[in-house]
Amino acid sequence: MDIEKYKENALKILFPIKQVDDNTKANEKLLFFAERSDAGREIQDYYLVYFLFVNLLGFRDTGRFEKLAWSIPIDFNGKAFLIEHRKMGVGVFIQNKEDEEDAKIISRKINGAIKSSRPYFNHLAAEAIKSSEINIVNNNGYLFERFNYFLNLYKSENKKLEKLSNERISIDGTFVLGSKNYYKIRQSTKWLAISTIESFFSWTEHLFIHLAILTQKIKTGEEVTKLIDAEWKTKFNTAISDVKLKGYYDELLLIRNQVRNFVAHGAFGKDGSAFHFHSGAGAVPVMMNFNKTKNRFSFQGTLEFKDNEVICLIESFISDMNSSNLKPALTYTQGQGLITILPYASNGMYESAMHDNDTMEKFCDHLQGIFDNSANMDW
Repeated sequence: MDIEKYKENALKILFPIKQVDDNTKANEKLLFFAERSDAGREIQDYYLVYFLFVNLLGFRDTGRFEKLAWSIPIDFNGKAFLIEHRKMGVGVFIQNKEDEEDAKIISRKINGAIKSSRPYFNHLAAEAIKSSEINIVNNNGYLFERFNYFLNLYKSENKKLEKLSNERISIDGTFVLGSKNYYKIRQSTKWLAISTIESFFSWTEHLFIHLAILTQKIKTGEEVTKLIDAEWKTKFNTAISDVKLKGYYDELLLIRNQVRNFVAHGAFGKDGSAFHFHSGAGAVPVMMNFNKTKNRFSFQGTLEFKDNEVICLIESFISDMNSSNLKPALTYTQGQGLITILPYASNGMYESAMHDNDTMEKFCDHLQGIFDNSANMDW
């Protein structure tokens, strides 16, 4: 990348903004009593401002202070201004209200320079991934709540179905007839089961990435990127090594594939699943299910499955996962909801914290304290 080109473009856009020097006029108390300008509220993301001035252009950051993450003094037409990231956000800070008009010009120029430097920012991000100096966003709490939401709705509807079971007519254990209300509840129970199953796999797609990092199965940004793009089965096998949990793999994968094929392909499935061919026996599914008794799912134009068995299997997997050697990792990513810090997978921090659950809880409390102080800018 031709970084000098982006540096020159940014400087042209920012002109006459430059670094402060001995000729820059400034109130001696500017660093302590500068006022936030209204115009500065229009500036874009604080990190892009920092990358622009410090990383790309080499401006000086005067450092942290109470409720202040960084401060960059600039010269605009011979007068000093401050670009700062304070607790209430990034902005242009001025010596007095008379500088408000200048702050408007400065803000517009900064946003213009940021826009022209986007390829450089993308370059920084790519380099960060290569060096593995990254954190991974943790959405497990939200995704697990979504799963539980559908699970509880399913269970509630299934109880209604059980109460109406006496309205069914069976011959030799085969369901024959049921009331109109029974059919209605039976259908909604199936729909909720599908939503529950979908949300389970959505959650675990995300969860397994974090578990793989916390258990040091993957340690680099490129490995994380590759695993994020991989299929669910690859994520499972990377994150899960416990023998008991691996015993769930075949059935969970079967469930995942069948539901995904049905839902993702517009209720047609794939490979001719929704086709019937003409024969002397009548219309026959193109994909005949020869192993129906061994399969919890049977796809023949609709999705039919023993929902209660499937949901019980999923709940059993979650229960066993919580009692496995992954418990400390689940405490970190699921219980505490902390962001996953990739360098900790290679520098021994996660390895030490995974010793047992008590150790992990103390580690989580320590990290949370650091994050809280950082959010409050309590240095």
